[in-house]
Amino acid sequence: MLKVSFPLSKVYGLLEPGPVTLVSTAREGRANIMTMSWHTMLEFEPPLVGCVISKSNFTFDLLKATKECVINIPTVELSKQVVECGNRSGRTVDKFKEFGLTPAAASCVEAPLIDECYANLECKVVDQKMVAKYNLFILEVVKAWIDPEKQHPQTIHHLGEGVFMVAGETIRLPSKMK
Repeated sequence: MLKVSFPLSKVYGLLEPGPVTLVSTAREGRANIMTMSWHTMLEFEPPLVGCVISKSNFTFDLLKATKECVINIPTVELSKQVVECGNRSGRTVDKFKEFGLTPAAASCVEAPLIDECYANLECKVVDQKMVAKYNLFILEVVKAWIDPEKQHPQTIHHLGEGVFMVAGETIRLPSKMK
């Protein structure tokens, strides 16, 4: 098989680790939503998530100040809102109102859940050592919620430059891990 060189600026589209998410934060009564796809699981128990949030994002300042957020996992039905949230700054618009999303009270953090998302992960920042250099926050999931009605949620995955893949067929393979 003949292979060709691939642009380094597009590598993230090959390794994109999981579904596009909506990160909600809140400070002084003002909630915000940011679209995020640069995240990865770091540990099973307690569940730890690493996520990169640019210093230029409004969410960066909110997360740094409050040290808590909710990672909301949308399905393909919310694709339009997901993209729109990623293309607008929370500094200038209330994204909940602008995009018809419903904030719901969380149980362990001040940031709201996004009710339309099929899963919500309440998180607290547990490590900021790599924030200054890499914008990498380490979050611990302290409470998780899921909609039991959605048996096979179709999440969206960012491949770069406005291209997304929708999660499809699920297969089961034998595993010795429990």
